Amino acid sequence: MSKKLTKRSEDYSKWYNELVVKADLAENSGVRGCMVIKPYGYAIWEKMQAALDKMFKETGHENAYFPLFIPKSYLSKEASHVEGFAKECAVVTHYRLKNAEDGSGVIVDPEAKLEEELIVRPTSETIIWDTYRKWIQSYRDLPLLINQWANVVRWEMRTRLFLRTAEFLWQEGHTAHATEKEAIEEAEQMMHVYADFAENHMAVPVIKGVKTESERFAGAVETYCIEALMQDGKALQAGTSHFLGQNFAKAFDVKFANKEGKKEHVWATSWGVSTRLMGALIMTHSDDSGLVLPPMLAPIQVVIVPIYKGIDQLDAISEKVNPLVKELRAKGFSVKFDNRDTHKPGFKFNEYELKGVPVRLAIGPRDLENGTYEVARRDTFEKETVAADAVISKIEFLMEDIQKNIHQKALKHREDHITEVDTYEEFKDVLENKGGFVSVHWDGTTETEDKIKEETKATIRCIPMDAKEENGVDIISGKPSKRRVLFAKAY
Repeated sequence: MSKKLTKRSEDYSKWYNELVVKADLAENSGVRGCMVIKPYGYAIWEKMQAALDKMFKETGHENAYFPLFIPKSYLSKEASHVEGFAKECAVVTHYRLKNAEDGSGVIVDPEAKLEEELIVRPTSETIIWDTYRKWIQSYRDLPLLINQWANVVRWEMRTRLFLRTAEFLWQEGHTAHATEKEAIEEAEQMMHVYADFAENHMAVPVIKGVKTESERFAGAVETYCIEALMQDGKALQAGTSHFLGQNFAKAFDVKFANKEGKKEHVWATSWGVSTRLMGALIMTHSDDSGLVLPPMLAPIQVVIVPIYKGIDQLDAISEKVNPLVKELRAKGFSVKFDNRDTHKPGFKFNEYELKGVPVRLAIGPRDLENGTYEVARRDTFEKETVAADAVISKIEFLMEDIQKNIHQKALKHREDHITEVDTYEEFKDVLENKGGFVSVHWDGTTETEDKIKEETKATIRCIPMDAKEENGVDIISGKPSKRRVLFAKAY
């Protein structure tokens, strides 16, 4: 397969799909709508997972694991929840196959029908809250702060690798609290944790906000979110945190005895991010040459490519490089010395460019004589010759500088693509010709929101947390408005 990518300016969607496959991140599987995450892609997800897991534990959460299968009756206990997920559910009805009598293959054994059908987990609120009823008796059992790393299945009709697949990996936090105030604080805290991760690990700038009623999670009282902007001007929801009120506690009769001995329903939250973050990472930073990865999440942070003729030159270079590799690893950097003799240096340069390795070192016979390395950074393609005794400090500098630089570049793109407008005509013009977030006054009604969505395909991505109070009028209805919201077309 050719490693050359379609240019983003020609076909952004095709560029993305090609990049995911050619950079060995993932591929489509034999199951429609499902993906195989390849080792390089999974290594990035593992780094994301490790960083997030540490952040969750630092905020007092513990990991657990709940069943993949949910009795259908559980899902029906919370009305708005089942309504939100019903169309995406995969259902298990039988538990055994048998050979067809006509020899045509295997068929479902009609006698092996389940007494109660099982839903393959689209999200775990129902099975978890049924469990929490057994775990929570007293105020002493609260708060209950649980997270699980799992897979979920949502039967999507239109899929795209990482962004929308029938099965995907994620984490889902589910917490129970004694008071409404504590639960709201938890939901807001986790939104801030997600924003911190996106900004400081992924180098992806995000806007923190709340969803409108029609865009909330099914069964939530309030949904907090972080919204990112991709290079093609479309928004991507990067994470959500939900204040669930007492909806699930009442549906599953989860009560606790307070300090006065009175029984009360607990207050709940849930929150999650998924492998969709991989899509955000790719589309925020990458270019026509391939991936651009932030050093904090790159599986290989430094690659060293020897340039040599014959085994003697390779041995001499290896003798010089091996101590450097050990020293860099001792400092916590992930390093690869690519001494394969099956590929030429030019092939290797292109390969690591495509895979987004932040820093590349090259060393040949002349460098060996001069005591130098050629150091190249992936984000800007800049190259320079660095003395061997200064190369470690140079790499340390580059790791911080590349992380900072790609964040600043993405932030500038985002800031350049937030446009305030005051008329519907301006709104449509910006949406079609510039893209990005369009900041407008909204009268707060679902009718206006739905009309704009129907006519333009744009949705309210969020009501920003830092939105200042400002008198204005809705661009459709002309009714008074006190603040602006952000519309955008989205993934």
